[in-house]
Amino acid sequence: MADDVDARAAQVSAFGHDLLAGLSKTPRSIAPKYFYDAAGSALFDRICALPEYYPTRTELGILERHGREMADQMGSRVDVVEFGAGSLAKIRLLLDAFSERDALGRYFPVDISAQHLEGAARRLRTDYAWLHVQPVVADYMRHEQLRVLEQMPGRKVGFFPGSTIGNFDADEAMMFLQLAARLLAGGGLLVGVDLVKDPLTLHRAYNDSQGVTAAFNLNVLRRANEELGADFDLKAFSHYAFYDPLERRIEMHLVSSRKQTVHLAGSAFRFEEGESLHTENSHKFTIDGFRALAASAGFKPGPVWTDEAKLFSVHWLESPACHGDAA
Repeated sequence: MADDVDARAAQVSAFGHDLLAGLSKTPRSIAPKYFYDAAGSALFDRICALPEYYPTRTELGILERHGREMADQMGSRVDVVEFGAGSLAKIRLLLDAFSERDALGRYFPVDISAQHLEGAARRLRTDYAWLHVQPVVADYMRHEQLRVLEQMPGRKVGFFPGSTIGNFDADEAMMFLQLAARLLAGGGLLVGVDLVKDPLTLHRAYNDSQGVTAAFNLNVLRRANEELGADFDLKAFSHYAFYDPLERRIEMHLVSSRKQTVHLAGSAFRFEEGESLHTENSHKFTIDGFRALAASAGFKPGPVWTDEAKLFSVHWLESPACHGDAA
C-alpha cells in the first residue's frame, strides 16, 4: 500500500511539472498519459463501447479470430508484460488462446493509474485463479521505472494493444520501441496498430454523438483542478478533434471559448478566445510503414493480422536475444 501511495504522489508531481511546462509553450500541450486517472480510465472504457469507436471492437475481433496463432508466436513458459494495461479486457482473449494453463509464467500489467489497475487486476485474479498477476504502477516510457521487469529472469513478451503507439510522435514511438526491444530481448512484442482509412470514419470515432470523448478530454482539466489546485473553468473549454491527412493523425484539443486566465502553482496563463490546449495525437499507419519503423528500432517484423475491412492491424515483432540500439 505504501508503494502505491508513493507512486501516486510522484505521479501527481510529474503531472504538475509537465502541465506547467505545457502551458508555458506555444502552442500549448499536455501529454495524453495524464488522461488516465481513475475517472479518465473509466471514461475511456465507455469510449471503447461506443458504436462510432471502431478500434476496440475491431481489435477484439482480430484477437478472437487469431489468438491461437498469436499464442503460438509468443511461445510457452513466457512472462507477459502489458504496457498501458487499462481494464485488462484484451489480455483475457490471449489467456484463453493458450492451450494449457501452465503455458504462461507471470503476467505484469503496467499502467499509470494505480487505482484503476489494482481493481482490474483483482477481477482478473478472480477469473484466472491459476495466473500469477503482478501489477506494476509505472510510466512505461520511463526506463528506470521498468528496471524491476528488465532484471527478472526468463523469456518475456510484450502486449501493447489499442494502437496507443499512435499517441506518440515519431521520436517517442522510436524511443518506446527501442526500450521495448531491450526489455523483451529474446522474446517479442504483440502490438495493435490503427491503419490509415476514410477520414469520415476517423472523425466519427473521435466525435461521438453521446459526448463521451468530449468528457474524457475535459477530464484532464478537472484532474488539474482537483490534484494541482488549478482553476480551469470546464464550461469555458470545448472538445475539438479533427483528422490531418498530411500528418496522418487525429488531433484532439481543448479550445477556449473566451478570453480567460488560468492559475496554476502561482503562475497565470492567459488564453485568448479560440486558443487551444493540444491534448492528444493519434497517428494512423500503413502496414508496411509500421513494419519499417519496428525494424529500425531493432525488432524483426513477423506476422500481421487484420480485419476484412483493413481498419486495424495486430503485429508480432520478434526481439533478438542480443542487439544494440538502432541508430
